Amino acid sequence: MTQSTDPAPSAASALPGPPAPICLRLTSPEATAELAQQLAHQLHPGDCLLLEGPIGAGKTHFARSLIQSLMVQPEDVPSPTFTLVQTYDVPSGELWHADLYRLSALEEIEELGLMEAFDEAICLIEWPDRLAELTPAHALYLTLSLDPAEEDCRHLRFSWSDAKWQTRMDEIENDRS
Repeated sequence: MTQSTDPAPSAASALPGPPAPICLRLTSPEATAELAQQLAHQLHPGDCLLLEGPIGAGKTHFARSLIQSLMVQPEDVPSPTFTLVQTYDVPSGELWHADLYRLSALEEIEELGLMEAFDEAICLIEWPDRLAELTPAHALYLTLSLDPAEEDCRHLRFSWSDAKWQTRMDEIENDRS
């Protein structure tokens, strides 16, 4: 796995902007699972991860690895593609895994109970673009992409605006060094 951050803003920019995203190259499904497990142990109720990327980029693999690492007794973690939401009890509270790919209206998101879950549970949301204006401002974005040269390789970009993620991302970077 290799890591980089986007270039820092120029000295001419006086206004502080969002933190520079962290970009990682995950060379195997095992490397993806390892990173998911590392992030899992930094999550608390009220945290929301927005998993973006094309079909086959590894969103569900990442989510499954994260969820299983938090379970006292690991069990099968099915994709919520057809159920829309799967919930799990983990030691820190409730965890929601949602796949919004099939949703077409914001009302459907509210009917699922996601708005309350954003405040009370750890939430993993696949296809977060469906949230539109309901997207939590405090979320951590994880953008996964395929590597055209290596079948098992993925690129992962972390980005955020809420300051709570900076310390957690620093810890992940330190652990990976």
